[in-house]
Amino acid sequence: MSGLSRVDTSAVARWWRNLDRVTLACVGLLIGLGYVLMLAASPAVASRIGASRNMFILKQVIFLALAGAIVLGTSYLSRQAIKKLAIIGGIIALGATAMTLVHGMEIKGARRWIALPMMSVQPSEFLKPCFAVVTGWLLSARRSVVMWGNIAFPGMLIAFLCFGVILVLLKSQPDIGMLSVITMVFMTQLFVDGLKLYWVGLCVAGMAGAFAVAYIVFPHVQSRVQRFLHPDVGDHYQIDTALRAFGNGGLLGRGPGEGRVKDLLPDAHADFVFAVAGEEYGLILCIGIILLFGIIVLRTLLKLMHEDDPFVIVSAAGLVTGFGLQAFVNMGSTLHLIPTKGMTLPFISYGGSSAMSVALTMGMVLALTRHHVGQSRIGQRTSAPYGQGPLFERNAP
Repeated sequence: MSGLSRVDTSAVARWWRNLDRVTLACVGLLIGLGYVLMLAASPAVASRIGASRNMFILKQVIFLALAGAIVLGTSYLSRQAIKKLAIIGGIIALGATAMTLVHGMEIKGARRWIALPMMSVQPSEFLKPCFAVVTGWLLSARRSVVMWGNIAFPGMLIAFLCFGVILVLLKSQPDIGMLSVITMVFMTQLFVDGLKLYWVGLCVAGMAGAFAVAYIVFPHVQSRVQRFLHPDVGDHYQIDTALRAFGNGGLLGRGPGEGRVKDLLPDAHADFVFAVAGEEYGLILCIGIILLFGIIVLRTLLKLMHEDDPFVIVSAAGLVTGFGLQAFVNMGSTLHLIPTKGMTLPFISYGGSSAMSVALTMGMVLALTRHHVGQSRIGQRTSAPYGQGPLFERNAP
């Protein structure tokens, strides 16, 4: 690809020249680390449950290969195609998430998965990227699309209605962690789109109230918070084992295959794969993983500072916020910086739904942040600050 000439005007050449190759390289490194750490963590877990030692490895090879193809294929799409993909994918994911309440697999008291041959799918994983892009389109369309009677398109109202439907579905499963991430993404997009600071304060207060209600209503949320705040309450086996793994690894690690945490933790290949990385490869690799996630998020946000299309700005900001939050929740839980939450580390933890939904997220980010010559939207975004007009705004004739 590096040998493509600038006089080459083919579609592939234009795609490659305009692509954010640094972000793509970081994604490729994360996928490579996913293979390495799955080779380290999964055989012991598979043996412990009586399965073939290569079961998780073989599945993850397929999942990550598909994830790489999804990243490349999605990044090739135009911005309009990304919008259509998000709308269609969001409708399908919403319907499938509703179906889990009736036909879903119940695991540890939650109905989040639909059983398919060779794997189970968690539809709510695909709601995150699709909802972020749909929200970006709705919030930008309300400023430019005019309906009958010279009334502006009620994008914000529709966005809140969509969020309300997702809130009800995820609460019913229940999946408070996913709901928290989607809520943070939605609030971030509202802020990026121009939400005033006093509304931000009200939103933060509302989220704090919602978490307080979740603490009271859901026993598993209360248990996790209590165990986080009080070390002498409840079972701390997984967290204590993970923290010992980081201590055993030190700066350079014990070496590939020499770790012991994978023999002790039931989710060493999934939620606690970061602890396996810390024990076998040390602090150096852990810092490298954090830097890769940081580069992807910060580089995307910096590119958005030079973007003038409101749809791209709001959508991509929501996508990378969800991506970064998911990584932070996983690593923060493993390091006992936040209450334990079963959320995968993007591209590194085992899981088909997670790998492909994160791949869709990064493919959308790369497609939206590609340099599009001649597609400037300067001057098309009108000032419509929150709180200074109704949801149905009437345009001047």
